[in-house]
Amino acid sequence: MTPLEIRAVVQRELMRIAPDVDFDNVDPHADIREAFAIDSMDFLNFVIALHRSFGVDIPELDYPKLATVDGAVAYVDNKLGSAANNGHPLPQ
Repeated sequence: MTPLEIRAVVQRELMRIAPDVDFDNVDPHADIREAFAIDSMDFLNFVIALHRSFGVDIPELDYPKLATVDGAVAYVDNKLGSAANNGHPLPQ
């Protein structure tokens, strides 16, 4: 899966949580909670959605790595790359 494809899934999941936000006008380096005006429960739902969409485990210690759109994309990309390199099947 390419970073562009990962970004599309990240966008989809964020838009489910905050449908009124114009994703194209959000700074990809901005804190997701502030940019999308979501609370900690919404952020947790976002993390769970990424777990379900990509099949990657996301320990609580790694949540800060998902704080921005670019961070979330890079994190998932790294996790998927690690799974591929370790012989684990990637989600379809």
